[in-house]
Amino acid sequence: MMSGLGFALFDTPIGRCGIVWSERGIAGVQLPEGSADRTKRRILRRFPAAIEAAPPAEARRIIDEIVALLGGERKDFGDAILDMEAVPEFHRRVYALARAIPASRTVSYGEIAERLGDRGLARDVAQALGQNPFPVIVPCHRVVAAGGKTGGFSAPGGVRTKLRLLSIEGAQSAEPTLFAGLPWATRPQRRGGR
Repeated sequence: MMSGLGFALFDTPIGRCGIVWSERGIAGVQLPEGSADRTKRRILRRFPAAIEAAPPAEARRIIDEIVALLGGERKDFGDAILDMEAVPEFHRRVYALARAIPASRTVSYGEIAERLGDRGLARDVAQALGQNPFPVIVPCHRVVAAGGKTGGFSAPGGVRTKLRLLSIEGAQSAEPTLFAGLPWATRPQRRGGR
């Protein structure tokens, strides 16, 4: 990677996305804002020192995987190196748990909070995910509200984008189901608590 921050825009099946990198790893991902110009402006608001450049090999690999995922292929970003220098410690812990959720599965904010040791942290988990600088790589769209309800989504398009990402990944319903326990369960919980 290069020193400082670089960024590039790239086309995906859901629109023009962006990626930001530093010498430490991927610093951010930007989902489409409706136009390339708006996506670029959003990146520069988030990363004012970033300079548009050709992506280095590692960023190019992540771009290719994002494009593939958004095209419907199963991809796992577990090996993506993220630049978390500016990310608070609590957020890092939340993001690590979110990254462990497999495609087509969802868990609740409360389940992540419980895994962190205090179910009462569910709102803090939601806030951390709402500030996720790495959407798709840190799959915050796989985290839902209690009872399997979609909850919010801070990316452009809001809940509609969240449902679209879950649909691309093969989530089992338009209203995501809740998957119990960690490690992440392989069977959905039945409705009615059984």
